Amino acid sequence: MSLVIKGASLLGEQTTDLYVDDAGVLVDSAPDGAEVIDADGLVALPGLVDLHTHLREPGREDAETILTGSQAAALGGYTAVLAMANTSPVTDTAEAATRVWELGREAGLVHVQPVGAVTRGLAGEELAELGLMHRSRAGVTVFSDDGKCVHDARVMRRALEYVKAFGGVVSQHSQDPALAGPSACCHEGELSGRLGLPGWPGIAEEVIVARDVMLARHTGSRVHVAHVSTAGSVEVLRWAKAQGISVTAEVTPHHLLLTTDLLAGYDPTFKVNPPLRPQEDVEALRTALADGTIDAVATDHAPHARHDKEHAFVDAAFGMVGLETALAVVRTAMPDLSWADVARVMSTTPARIAGLADQGRALATGAPAHVVLVEPDAEVTVDREASASLSRNNPWHGRTLRSRVVHTVYGGRVTVRDGHLA
Repeated sequence: MSLVIKGASLLGEQTTDLYVDDAGVLVDSAPDGAEVIDADGLVALPGLVDLHTHLREPGREDAETILTGSQAAALGGYTAVLAMANTSPVTDTAEAATRVWELGREAGLVHVQPVGAVTRGLAGEELAELGLMHRSRAGVTVFSDDGKCVHDARVMRRALEYVKAFGGVVSQHSQDPALAGPSACCHEGELSGRLGLPGWPGIAEEVIVARDVMLARHTGSRVHVAHVSTAGSVEVLRWAKAQGISVTAEVTPHHLLLTTDLLAGYDPTFKVNPPLRPQEDVEALRTALADGTIDAVATDHAPHARHDKEHAFVDAAFGMVGLETALAVVRTAMPDLSWADVARVMSTTPARIAGLADQGRALATGAPAHVVLVEPDAEVTVDREASASLSRNNPWHGRTLRSRVVHTVYGGRVTVRDGHLA
């Protein structure tokens, strides 16, 4: 169906009409018989792109499916998500990657791009089928053992050398297991000691970030740092970029707004990996996102069934849902970030990192019509029960956030209309 998006504020600046033909491409003039979307007072951005989404299928369809995750993504203004590899079975073969890609196409609400595992079974020992996954129909270019760190420097070096041949990138979960083991769950400090929770010191992230940027320099390959959480990591990234090393990095919405103080009540909703950090780290992350040291916002959307999350804090699963609220959290945490910069960190740059040529493009003639329309000054109180996700581990429940996704258009098709699935 052809569309006219009338009176939108493009990147929060000039008001314009956007025309979409029935092939889902932006064109110069209004097609005959087009549906009209009144966008008066709404900001138009290129559809959002998430570098870090856990869709749980296959294996944990009780927590999320590719369909329900796609629905949540569309409601959040996303037109593309990267589906992480720590499924069951792991996405470590061409067949597994292709199946995730096919299920995303069947859902049809966003582009679901599989992330391939770096190592077989996420075991950190033997490289997965990196080349075969890249050459598959899924066209995998991003690889990650997320949830586990590729802690062996030799394996990480080999992965970086391998993906360089086809322009791939390795996304690292930076957690030195000798400094922060699997039980570590609270930022190491006075609070973790008082609560009796195993500490997760910032240095456990920072030493891996430092090692990996040096490996990237040595190999001439690309490394991406997932969910940066400390001021020390920001310092390493700033130095590495000044040296011309091919490193990019992401920060989650929750690390931009929430702090470790929330763990005082032992609420497992706030158990996440890496853990929430003190305010000084939050401030450093905001500054780094604004100045480009951190390239992108990525949700690390991590749905869990109630029976995995509702435990004593040390026994509960790590993770929070975040696709539907990401834009509003960023706007709440950083209200002075321009809309052009929002588009940069949530659409254009993530698409470039992921190699998604049809995503994150300027809303200009000839581009695919991937568009999100946002009510900039709306205040929305989050209700976890209203989520499209199958899981309810929502850290924003009851909070009032700024800005609301009103419409989402994916390839010319309206997937969200007036804040509801179309």
